[in-house]
Amino acid sequence: MPYVQARDGTRLFYKDWGSGRPVVFIHGWPLNADMWEYQLPFLASHGLRCVSYDRRGFGRSEQPWDGYDYDTFADDLAALIDGLDLRDVTLVGFSMGGGEVARYLTRHGTGRVSKAVLLGAVTPYLLKTADNPQGADKAVFDGIVAGLNKDRPHFLAGFGKTFFGAGLLNFSVSSEILDWSLGLALQASPKATIDCVRAFGGTDFRPDMRSFTVPTLIIHGDADATVPVDPTGRAAAKAIPHAIYKEYAGAPHALFFTEKDRLNEDLLAFIRG
Repeated sequence: MPYVQARDGTRLFYKDWGSGRPVVFIHGWPLNADMWEYQLPFLASHGLRCVSYDRRGFGRSEQPWDGYDYDTFADDLAALIDGLDLRDVTLVGFSMGGGEVARYLTRHGTGRVSKAVLLGAVTPYLLKTADNPQGADKAVFDGIVAGLNKDRPHFLAGFGKTFFGAGLLNFSVSSEILDWSLGLALQASPKATIDCVRAFGGTDFRPDMRSFTVPTLIIHGDADATVPVDPTGRAAAKAIPHAIYKEYAGAPHALFFTEKDRLNEDLLAFIRG
């Protein structure tokens, strides 16, 4: 399997499909690059080079004990982009992956990047604080960690239902999709899974928003119960004045599946535009 090596020697698995202008996909927690099953074939068939990778600690990438912070994640993304010598890249970050996009632009600039997409992303700040009152209470993230420590498979199975919006009157999801998602999540290191909760739940990306100087697309579901839209999608749209903001009515967090047809067309139009 193909790998690139991060600065600390960690080997990162990646997929590289198609040819043409490169698009790099950064997956969400607690999944891996396979979550892009409905985006990569579509976009590659429309003349784009689609690259996705497993974050350190997840999927087929190596599972070091340390390094689950956004500076390291951004440097891992840089190792992939530099290692494959990608240029004129569109970065697509889903959920916690939006943080990698933001921190990459801050730490590594836009020399190789031409566009950015924040998809259901945790940016600019998910945690509730005195100056971020719409964020989520720290107790929410403490509860996630407690659930993972008690019974990780059981917790992630329940989390997946919220993630996909299962049970909502306006959407149904197959048990097979939920099983597939759980299988991806359980490939991850328990340490990485927990450390990433602290990372995406506590990292303030508001200073990184000024680094979005390239054309940026923000897409968020207004029924997202995993990453609520107010402190994230809507706040990001205000923080990046030139961004295109699209809010999908009634959509849950897992836009890559529940809204895949609309999402694929929006991504294709933005990347080509």
